[in-house]
Amino acid sequence: MAYPDTVDQTFAKHWDSWFTQSDLQDLKDAGINTLRIPLGYWIVEGLVERPAENYPRGGLEYLRRGLGWARDFGMHVILDHHALPGVQTPSQEFAGQCTDDVQFYTPHNYHRALFSSVFAIEAVNEPLTDASKTPGYGDFQKNFVKTIRAVETLLGIHVAGYGPNLPATLPTTNFTAALELSCSLSLFDADVVAALSDALPILSGIGLQYGLTGTLTAEPFSSGRSPLVTTFMDVNWQYDNPPNPANAAIGPQGYDNHLYYSFGGVAAADPTSYMQSICNLQRIQNDAALGNSPLWFGEWGLSTQFNASDSFLKQWGDAQKWAYGQSAGWIYWNFKTEISDLTNGTDLARQWSFLEALNMGLLPQNVASYFDDDVCQPYINKTASQSRSVPVVKDAAVARAPVVNTSTPSKAPSLKLSGHGRRLAKKHHSF
Repeated sequence: MAYPDTVDQTFAKHWDSWFTQSDLQDLKDAGINTLRIPLGYWIVEGLVERPAENYPRGGLEYLRRGLGWARDFGMHVILDHHALPGVQTPSQEFAGQCTDDVQFYTPHNYHRALFSSVFAIEAVNEPLTDASKTPGYGDFQKNFVKTIRAVETLLGIHVAGYGPNLPATLPTTNFTAALELSCSLSLFDADVVAALSDALPILSGIGLQYGLTGTLTAEPFSSGRSPLVTTFMDVNWQYDNPPNPANAAIGPQGYDNHLYYSFGGVAAADPTSYMQSICNLQRIQNDAALGNSPLWFGEWGLSTQFNASDSFLKQWGDAQKWAYGQSAGWIYWNFKTEISDLTNGTDLARQWSFLEALNMGLLPQNVASYFDDDVCQPYINKTASQSRSVPVVKDAAVARAPVVNTSTPSKAPSLKLSGHGRRLAKKHHSF
């Protein structure tokens, strides 16, 4: 057999070996406590419209295995809806199809992604930045949150500020029956009911495939659980009158920002400009002014636009951790990258792989520490007049945020929130 007949086996071999318990131990030893796992919508195989869409099958079993490992290692997990049906961003491998034909922002694909919200917590990774090209995105944000809260309510999980009138006859030990009854009684908004109705046969199929039928139909609900933290890219990710995801919030919600200097448009391509920019970062305060708090930095790395020395990369890592540590935390992209002749050995990994940066001594062996606690002191307020020093995030603003990897130097404002984790793939390999 040849591709595409062997694609499922090829991906299974990759998934079996790429992310291991040994990797998790290394991450934990380095002080990492949070993983951000990027998911393609095709992990829910019933959503894939074959033969027009062709994606590998079997990923859900590996996700379940990985989540079990994360639980055993005491890791927190952010499930990231990384690739949406129809493609949400052009010419990006992470979107699942490298194409300029962006079709996510349509009623049909919004509906498919709404069902996926049953599985994901972060709604859309890196949508188009031009809000004029994302019609209906604000409504999708609201429906995404409502769908998650509807499922939680059916499971007996209390969500502050959300209290639909549920009948006393609603089952409390049969989730699929509760889901079916709620849809027949139209207990939720029409878009939510439509998504939940479509979810029923797919959930039943997943139950049969993975031996979860008893869990779905006969297991008592656990009302003592806390609601999920819904997550969106922050409002300032887009321009031209974007919808504010803060308007969609029901219960705990967080906001994600990604910052890569290596793609240009942030600072001049030299070490001093990089340091002046990062040490005077205003994104946290700008987002907080629009209600997008708590904020964390869900992607960053050591990559630069210029040929950086190892000495500068150490400084660059310290400075970014200092800046992002003033938020609710940070997640490094990626935990690991391929090292081969195709990547010129470690040339790619030294700036994109967290584990390789540790091995090469470019990051401290414990992410909570610094090579230089005062790394930003020479650069604060040294840029243009619009820049200012990094603000302190109030404890109240981060109280409901998930625990994410943070690091705060001894001379910097202190946050009463523990460390952050990392992300599992950007244009390279993902979990």
